[in-house]
Amino acid sequence: MDSLDEAPEISNSDADLPPTGSGVVEDQASQLVTDEAVAAAAEHSVEDLEVKDAHVIFTNVWNDLEEEYGRENLRFTKELILLGGAPGSGKGTNSGFISKARGLTCDPIVVSSLLDTPEAQRIKEAGGMVGDTEVVGILFRKLLEEEYRDGCILDGFPRTRVQVECLHQLVQKMNQLYREYHSTPLAINFRKPTVHAVVLFIDEKTSIERQLLRGRKIAEHNERVETENDGEPLELRLTDLDPTAAKRRYRVFKEKTWDALQSLKKIYHYHFIDAGGDIAEVERNIRSELEYQSSLELDPETYDAVRHLPLATELGVHARQELVRRLDGYQLEHKELFQHVIEIIQSRFMPIVRRHAIAGLAVVNSEDPIFEDPMTLAMVIDVFAERGFRAVANINLAETPDHFDLQTGKITCVTKKIYRFQIRFAGSEIRRGGR
Repeated sequence: MDSLDEAPEISNSDADLPPTGSGVVEDQASQLVTDEAVAAAAEHSVEDLEVKDAHVIFTNVWNDLEEEYGRENLRFTKELILLGGAPGSGKGTNSGFISKARGLTCDPIVVSSLLDTPEAQRIKEAGGMVGDTEVVGILFRKLLEEEYRDGCILDGFPRTRVQVECLHQLVQKMNQLYREYHSTPLAINFRKPTVHAVVLFIDEKTSIERQLLRGRKIAEHNERVETENDGEPLELRLTDLDPTAAKRRYRVFKEKTWDALQSLKKIYHYHFIDAGGDIAEVERNIRSELEYQSSLELDPETYDAVRHLPLATELGVHARQELVRRLDGYQLEHKELFQHVIEIIQSRFMPIVRRHAIAGLAVVNSEDPIFEDPMTLAMVIDVFAERGFRAVANINLAETPDHFDLQTGKITCVTKKIYRFQIRFAGSEIRRGGR
């Protein structure tokens, strides 16, 4: 079953905006909204009488999909990001940032927006929940659309234990298809799925305040649209105008959805985000939680192929110690060559570097055959690194005319190797004219 659908989210910082019009959000939220009032409102909601067996629900939906699409066309998304949270926690506000952090180009799938049947609308407006069978069936079909093949955000799924189990069975089926087609030409369409659960959490008081503030902002927007004919009206939920309904929405979340979201941590990558702060703070929390982890996300065979290469972070940890070891090795084992390279740096490189002290970038070209030995190039780079510079060496080939045959007109060229060194460092800041 699915909880109430989401109206357009306000930004996290909007909860701190001063109220306009009569009354204040805090006063509304602190009205006498008792548990009895919430319970009384719930008595008038539409009760769901559907089957609660997740296996039965999933099997029926899956069999319909196989019959409708064919097994080899059940091509679901590679990466699922399950975005859940309390009403007003900022799912709509932060979904764009999550997409950017994960490199997703498709719009999030907002589950509540898929549930627009008249029956579903009646249930939601009464404060109830839409049946799991309908939610699962509509959503699974949506996930088969090609634009979601690489990854997508599911905003508002799962919200019940039944939906969690249906999702788990879907992922098992996706893994089964991955194994089944792994050695076939269709393998690229059945990649091993990765699932992240991102849960945005706020407390009850903040949730109610944000819901009511959102309702007031949408009401003011729609009034401007009507009077000034400027823009398009937004959907205004009645629950965003009623403190009792807003509180009940949070209670539904805590009593029915929270446990379902908590259960995801036993199965998938779980990210608990404190969404009570401002946008910048929440985005920092999201970024740190969703950092790329190759061992968790790559296909096992792909990871085995690249895992022997060092991570950039690992190189940085011991970079200084390894540089010292290399330099000492040059001095102990290749002393004559090392001293010669240092003399070249001192006599040929440093005058050019000094002339570019303001720019912080010097380019030195050399045709000295000493650099044909790869070790000398390494010595130059390491010596500059030890002195605080960043040096890069490239080998360029230049064709130079050497002989012209007067009878045939043929030109014979000689290939020259030009060793180009780029040396970067912190340039000098100088006073600009007029400042």
